[in-house]
Amino acid sequence: MTGAQLLARATKALTAAGFPDPGRDARRLLAHVLKVPTGRLTLVLPEPVETQVTVLYDVLINRRCERVPVSHLTGRRMFYGRDFQVSPAVLDPRPETETLIEVALSAPFQTVLDLGTGSGCIVLTLLAENVGARGLGIDLSAEALEVAFRNRTALGLEARAGLKQGSWFDPLTGQGAVFDLIVSNPPYIAASEMAELAPEVREYEPRLALTDEDDGLSAYRLICAQAPRFLIAGGRLVFEIGATQGARVQSLLETHGFQDVQIIQDLDARDRVVSGTKPR
Repeated sequence: MTGAQLLARATKALTAAGFPDPGRDARRLLAHVLKVPTGRLTLVLPEPVETQVTVLYDVLINRRCERVPVSHLTGRRMFYGRDFQVSPAVLDPRPETETLIEVALSAPFQTVLDLGTGSGCIVLTLLAENVGARGLGIDLSAEALEVAFRNRTALGLEARAGLKQGSWFDPLTGQGAVFDLIVSNPPYIAASEMAELAPEVREYEPRLALTDEDDGLSAYRLICAQAPRFLIAGGRLVFEIGATQGARVQSLLETHGFQDVQIIQDLDARDRVVSGTKPR
């Protein structure tokens, strides 16, 4: 079969399984098995595909029909123009999180702390974009940090990006470390909302990174309370939030003395980021 025939068959199967954009998923998986960039896939579609590649592609399409995320099938995910390794141990980098990157880059910083770093996509992207800065990513999960280490190496950021295991600020206790910028995309799904998530998220992404098993605000309360100790005067705290949490996270920041608190929307006009500044 040619690549075009395989693509048509896969798109039909994904359409029948109810996917909203079956052609996109079929193309991404075909590009993966053919080892070509997605943007160049059209050039090779007329060519015949080897039997073993066809078998592998069919397996991946069947797994996708079972709602396994595409990124888990390919082990890769694009984020802010860079290719990151992912695994079931980390939250998938999402386009919405690029709003956090834009807000973080909107003012100068030399040091950045990323709490709940997961794949490392946030802190590593910020350091790649700001070549004079240094940063640290902290995560409770050893398995997640293994992915972050691999991404750090792939981006050549070993000299500027540290990675530590622990719960939130615990690895910094007693060290006197302070930062210009603290960022976090914490688990913000309330336990009562977990059942409403898409199967790709609910069944395949790490629960630890999705929910606090409470009201979705526990991490914000803890970070807002402790962050002033680890920020320089005039330093910024920048959160990703759920679309309905803006006012409550804004209130937490203000309660703990942060100034210039702002709620920023993503490209879909949903509240996505809350930022505040420690008084000078």
